Amino acid sequence: MDTLELKKQKAEEVKSVTISGGAAVLEAFLAEDVDTIFGYPGGAIMPIYDALYDYNERVKHILVRHEQGAIHAAQGFARASGRTGVVFATSGPAATNLVTGLADAMIDSTPLVCVTGQVFAHLLGTDAFQETDIINITTPVTKWNYQVTDAKEIPAVLAKAFHIAGSGRPGPVLIDITKNAQLQMFEYSGYTKCNHIRSYRPKPIVRKKYIEEAAKLINEAKKPFVIFGQGVILGKAEKEFIKFIEKGGLPAAWTIMGMSAIPTDHPLGVGMLGMHGNYGPNLLTNECDVLIAIGMRFDDRVTGRLDKYARQAKIIHLDIDPAEIDKNVKATVGVWGDCKETLPMLTELIDQKIYPQWLQQFKDCMIKEEAKVMKEELNPTKDELTMGEVINLLNELTKGDAIIVTDVGQHQMVACRYAKMNQSKSNITSGGLGTMGFALPAAIGAKYGAPERTVVAVIGDGGIQMTIQELGTIMQFKPDVKILILNNSFLGMVRQWQELFHQNRYSFVNITSPDFVQVAKGYYIDGQSVNERSKLKGALETMLNHKGSYLLEVKVGKENNVFPMVPQGRGVSEIILCKEDL
Repeated sequence: MDTLELKKQKAEEVKSVTISGGAAVLEAFLAEDVDTIFGYPGGAIMPIYDALYDYNERVKHILVRHEQGAIHAAQGFARASGRTGVVFATSGPAATNLVTGLADAMIDSTPLVCVTGQVFAHLLGTDAFQETDIINITTPVTKWNYQVTDAKEIPAVLAKAFHIAGSGRPGPVLIDITKNAQLQMFEYSGYTKCNHIRSYRPKPIVRKKYIEEAAKLINEAKKPFVIFGQGVILGKAEKEFIKFIEKGGLPAAWTIMGMSAIPTDHPLGVGMLGMHGNYGPNLLTNECDVLIAIGMRFDDRVTGRLDKYARQAKIIHLDIDPAEIDKNVKATVGVWGDCKETLPMLTELIDQKIYPQWLQQFKDCMIKEEAKVMKEELNPTKDELTMGEVINLLNELTKGDAIIVTDVGQHQMVACRYAKMNQSKSNITSGGLGTMGFALPAAIGAKYGAPERTVVAVIGDGGIQMTIQELGTIMQFKPDVKILILNNSFLGMVRQWQELFHQNRYSFVNITSPDFVQVAKGYYIDGQSVNERSKLKGALETMLNHKGSYLLEVKVGKENNVFPMVPQGRGVSEIILCKEDL
């Protein structure tokens, strides 16, 4: 039999395979190199789980304790690995439990493919048991969604889902599959990855004219300033970005989502932007003459009042999503395209320069910030522990090589201000949506996404209690996650605002917590609690050196505030260093 006949025979053999819709889902995952699924079974997705029984040696399934835990874990996986996270959930309440995570992934551009089960097609619209119109519910918080009612659609629809989720500006996709489609047997002719969809252009055409205009502005600048976001990381353009700023001698500040794209101690890195960012980057935004924004979206927490934001500067905005350019801040030059492609083109055209006096202004601001804020935060003279000194000691012990997964609140801002990071994909946090409860499940996912790295979840006493049930996931599957709870017995960020802007009217921010160490022990997770400075370093060492997951609670000062701060309704140059500056 010649080669041509063999190929023809194999093609005929493939065409003759009969499989279920549920099996087709798993075949698609194998073709897309999916090795980890986070999920929770139920009636409407049971046929897919039945098919999974035959694939469990090739695909790892992590049984979470709540569907929100599944999607946050998938986010952590995606952010740590650079791959698309995958989620299973059944219909009705299970599907709606994904909505918060979908919204979080959408605003933070995290690639996910979520597969939900649905009632039989003939029951759609009848208010059947656990029926919810998840397509209309999730349309605003997904990059694309689709309902499958015929198994023959599954291979092509999932190929499209993975392509949309991971290409261009990434985001979450939800595929809802009716139970009859999961059970349906059909002639399966194989899986073909999708790399093109008519009318969908994930990467806009780069216009060289705008690259040239941007380079001209940079070369003429006296005080250029780069601000960058997660787009650099998502575009896998870290090396290209460093070459760009180093050739141009350009001071660069990161958004909370852009953190770790360059090492935090890079000589041209001048700190974090935003409401609780560093003093210099915020203040000097309103002194630069050319502002170069790369892979960031001018979020309100970065800009403060738009009518007071960089009015003196010419704005260059590089972004893969044309919708972001001119959305919040009008650009002098908008550069569409993938920054991995546009940055080398721009680097080639800019002059080799240094700006010693301009850089010194950032250093002078940092000296002022260190004296008024950092000195007491990192090396306190008071008896009570501070969040900053905990993070500072963590830096010393991890040497900046750990993945830090933060929840939302004061501890998040402190960790992002003071954590040292040497490599990309080290900062995982809920940036745009600000989802309390994110960190614990996201840390579990991050460990599966980067199993060779140390993963530390830094969580407040409020946030941990929103998804504390995921300790059960750790108990069962034993990912090595270090859990660091910074407990100030308050919903700290809300309390800070109530102190500063609502005359100390502490309205329902006092929170009583359980004995976290005893709760962890109930899940067979070791841990301890400390509130003395003399024991802090030893406790952190114990946590990091422990084989397996470990929970460390550190009781910190109850009414410490996070500064600097750009008060709401003010411009970035009105940033304050202490309460007395209000």
